[in-house]
Amino acid sequence: MTGRLRPEELRSHQWYGAEGQLRTWSHNARMRQLGYEAEEYLGRPVIAVLNTWSDINPCHVHLRERAEAVKRGVWQAGGFPLEFPVATLSETYQKPTPMLYRNLLAMETEELLRSYPIDAAVLLGGCDKSTPALLMGAASADVPSLFVPAGPMLPGHWRGETLGSGTDMWKYWDEHRAGNLTDCELRELQGGLARSPGHCMTMGTASTMTAAAEALGMTLPGASSIPAVDSGHERMAAASGRRAVELAWTALKPSRILTREAFEDAVTTVLGLGGSTNAVIHLIAMAGRCRVDLTLDDFDRIARTVPVLANVRPGGQRYLMEDFHFAGGLPAFLSRVTDLLHLDRPTVNGTLGEQIEGAVVHDDDVIRPRENPVAAEGGVAVLRGNLCPDGAVIKHIAAEPHLLKHTGPAVVFDDYKTMQRTINDPELGITADSVLVLRNSGPKGGPGMPEYGMLPIPDHLLKQGVRDMVRISDARMSGTSYGACALHIAPESYVGGPLALVRSGDSITLDVEARTLHLDVSEEELESRRKDWAPPPTRYERGYGALYNDQITQADTGCDFEFLARPGKAPDPYAG
Repeated sequence: MTGRLRPEELRSHQWYGAEGQLRTWSHNARMRQLGYEAEEYLGRPVIAVLNTWSDINPCHVHLRERAEAVKRGVWQAGGFPLEFPVATLSETYQKPTPMLYRNLLAMETEELLRSYPIDAAVLLGGCDKSTPALLMGAASADVPSLFVPAGPMLPGHWRGETLGSGTDMWKYWDEHRAGNLTDCELRELQGGLARSPGHCMTMGTASTMTAAAEALGMTLPGASSIPAVDSGHERMAAASGRRAVELAWTALKPSRILTREAFEDAVTTVLGLGGSTNAVIHLIAMAGRCRVDLTLDDFDRIARTVPVLANVRPGGQRYLMEDFHFAGGLPAFLSRVTDLLHLDRPTVNGTLGEQIEGAVVHDDDVIRPRENPVAAEGGVAVLRGNLCPDGAVIKHIAAEPHLLKHTGPAVVFDDYKTMQRTINDPELGITADSVLVLRNSGPKGGPGMPEYGMLPIPDHLLKQGVRDMVRISDARMSGTSYGACALHIAPESYVGGPLALVRSGDSITLDVEARTLHLDVSEEELESRRKDWAPPPTRYERGYGALYNDQITQADTGCDFEFLARPGKAPDPYAG
């Protein structure tokens, strides 16, 4: 830990405590306008509470109350809390995808923390893109920060079955399309799928990324798995407020926590949990903000050393996040892979070793012992080949094993709308051996890399009992999805990547064990096709979309904005 600051060394002192300056006098006058006396904030750490609550974000709808708990903790510890509303990224409603706006929230977070009289921050989020966005912004601003995860919702229930949000939505929608579920049954199921505030309670992107935030050392121990409506969640929020005050006094910044070792431990965590493929993009982007060169090769290397121990759907067979929490949560999981971790590195609450000290697994079927893993290797594989020279990923533990080595003819769709309209067209001749290919769905082509990657299986195959096929795209897929889906193909087709050259009927070979994805077409033929390829028209001529199109990087480098990811200084403002 760094030494303890004196009150006049607090960052907020520049705004409030510099006597004899008109600006300082004005700042204090405006604080009185807000209803505060100087003794309430002067000489105290000012703690920003960044809240992603909104009426249309079901994952965060309870964060209005949790912000009050955080502020309570700040007051208890002698700090001064100020709540700031920031962009809400709702996976459910925001189109074409909240991934388009992850960097916007990151930019808002960074500039807000830099431009206001803030000594430390508590970041409230949890739905998929909000976690990396808030942490990317906090890392770039390098203001002492602590993350409060929104927490998973309660398990779903329907006719005696326990439902997992997302995962069972896909499953039962396919059963409906196959004729095995009536409209009335589907509507009844709709009411039991998502029963409370909180993010998806499967090991989807939200649970994966909040676990990664905890593994990085940016939350209190055990925070990532507490159910959103559990009273322990409010207690954790209040404790986070208290801890944020201490972070301000000791000036413990993200730059001391978010090190190379921290990101390696986060990758180990994601892979050992059987987590979402989206974590690959987000962690690479987050690491880039911290000047850590994290690559797809790091994921592939670490995947070969860590087994999947979390038996949580969709990678696992049975359990949900509430089960994981009561089995001991992330500290218990990490206690089973301590030989793979850097235990001496700092976190917001001591060292990582101290965070997990004394952790115990309470259910060996939910968090498996090393000798009885869900899978022998990490849950995401990195693919290379002439279809993806800069890489692709597949969540192979959530695919049918017989498809992990497969060769079949391509059926190509140029965009998602066309795919939706024609997927059931018998003229396409789709069989269970076909390889469904979707292009123009990457960072620029989507735009924003929507979660289109789990392409629907045609109705006629569903009725024959087919539930998985090889599917390839430059899109992402929901962390709650499953299937033999090769994703994040880089470079994307929209910028002329090899996926743009695939034609229906071409043979494609996927071999997960060999980590290859290959288009079985000669290089001479591909070069001929490349000469005939023309770039598609620009999607945005103005606004944020134009900025996004100009600045977005490819999937293998995290889909950050180039001007945000580049090294360089962004000075604190002069507050006088």
